[in-house]
Amino acid sequence: MTKRLSQQDWLQAGFEALTEAGPAALKAEPLARRLGTTKGSFYWHFDDVPGFHAALLAAWAKDAEAVITAQREETGTAVQKLRDLAQIAEQETDSEATRLGPTMRAWARDNADVAAQIAAVDEARMAYITTLLSEIGLTNPELTRLLYGALLGMEALSAHDGVQNGPALGTLVDLILALHEAE
Repeated sequence: MTKRLSQQDWLQAGFEALTEAGPAALKAEPLARRLGTTKGSFYWHFDDVPGFHAALLAAWAKDAEAVITAQREETGTAVQKLRDLAQIAEQETDSEATRLGPTMRAWARDNADVAAQIAAVDEARMAYITTLLSEIGLTNPELTRLLYGALLGMEALSAHDGVQNGPALGTLVDLILALHEAE
């Protein structure tokens, strides 16, 4: 007897297919072949392919925002939380959201729904970084863009070389804090 596939199984297969072959692989037939089942299982969990895409996007966004949500709820100073972002970046190198970041951004070039979801995630992440920097007394919005841009660039690098992001991002955070303290 074969295992019944869950919605999560289909989503995982979708993430893998997206990473390996791009958005063209996100259709019922190729995904069913990948999972060794019929399209009927796909349609049991999703109304249609656009519904599957929406579920895939929602799962990615939830994972992408979960780390910031968890950190926001922790106790500690803004400086501690800003420094913790470097540690989070290191831990996230192997997370689904981080591995998929560059892939999702590539898909967004041709899909307005994906682009909108990525923009929402980016906005939430940058708002959090801005809040931390403001609490420290750093109000230059370019610092938020600099930190976030560095994180995105390091995600893309890690997707290719597997090198941990934490030390480099930690160095950047320390540099920004040192410059602020020198003022």
